[in-house]
Amino acid sequence: MSEENAKIEEGSRAPRERRNNSQRRGNFRKKVCRFCASKTTPDYKNPEQLKRYTTEKGKILPARITGNCAKHQRAVSAEIKKARVLGYLPFEK
Repeated sequence: MSEENAKIEEGSRAPRERRNNSQRRGNFRKKVCRFCASKTTPDYKNPEQLKRYTTEKGKILPARITGNCAKHQRAVSAEIKKARVLGYLPFEK
């Protein structure tokens, strides 16, 4: 290989920029549990509130998407299941 080709080969490689983990994932705000913030609990008699925690097909959304803490995510799941049995919310379509 000639010197000119060697320089082109070396020059074509751009140095990698080092990024920390927050830059890789994006700069997102930490999700806050709505129930902890408002000091309330989920209730099966309030289907409008529970619909926020389900998909269009009726599946329960995970805590990593909703931002609920573990305690309230378990409560939301239990209340959604109660509301389904009583007919306030549909089962999966």
